[in-house]
Amino acid sequence: MSVTNLKESSRKQYSEAEWQIRIDLAAAYRLVALYGWDDLIFTHISARLPGPDNHFLINPYGMMFDEITASSLVKVDMNGEIVGESDYKVNPAGFTIHSAVHEVRHDAACVIHLHTAAGTAVATQEEGLMPLNQTALVIREQLAYHEYEGIALNHDERPRLQKDLGDKKLMLLWNHGTLALGETVADAFLGMYFLERACEMQVASLAGGKKLHYPSDAVKKITAGQGETGLTAVSGMAWKALLRKLDRHLPGYAD
Repeated sequence: MSVTNLKESSRKQYSEAEWQIRIDLAAAYRLVALYGWDDLIFTHISARLPGPDNHFLINPYGMMFDEITASSLVKVDMNGEIVGESDYKVNPAGFTIHSAVHEVRHDAACVIHLHTAAGTAVATQEEGLMPLNQTALVIREQLAYHEYEGIALNHDERPRLQKDLGDKKLMLLWNHGTLALGETVADAFLGMYFLERACEMQVASLAGGKKLHYPSDAVKKITAGQGETGLTAVSGMAWKALLRKLDRHLPGYAD
């Protein structure tokens, strides 16, 4: 069988809706790698599938993020059981975190969790994300915090993570990393991009060793309101641009 026929055969296993979600999720993995946010084979991104079964897709545990394709993603149920066939297992900690979110946040079509240097650095600073710049102010009111409880292997942690997340779209996991969710893969990725950029800016600002200038409370409130709807409004346009970038630098994600 030719490579083209193998691809077509693989694609026919899935509905059109599932295949598009697989393409977008694989693209998100590749973009995380492209931006240098990956952590070997660790951390994870998930996407909820349509339908009553509450299935979601997550990475095959053992693959680097720049290797992941639409057809290689693993489908799991809310008990962590793999649906269908896969040569790979699922990261147990990844299942704990993502199942916790998908269980209660049905608006979360995509959930991204990272361990970047800047994101983890800010998650280790007592102040959390500080109101230092426009990027932070846009997202700061959408940010929740969850206490570190060790590697997320204990399913008993899920109710506490759910409670801490509430209705927020972003989270700092203390001493651990960052988390973002969205109604689409594009929304989640743009939210994570702004959170990671804000963390990078904070680390750079504090490293400068100079007295910091803070915006007024009135400006903080205005900017937070602008960010509430602003990111969703532009996520689709940004996503198309990101896919064009990915096609230039890491093609093959749609296989």
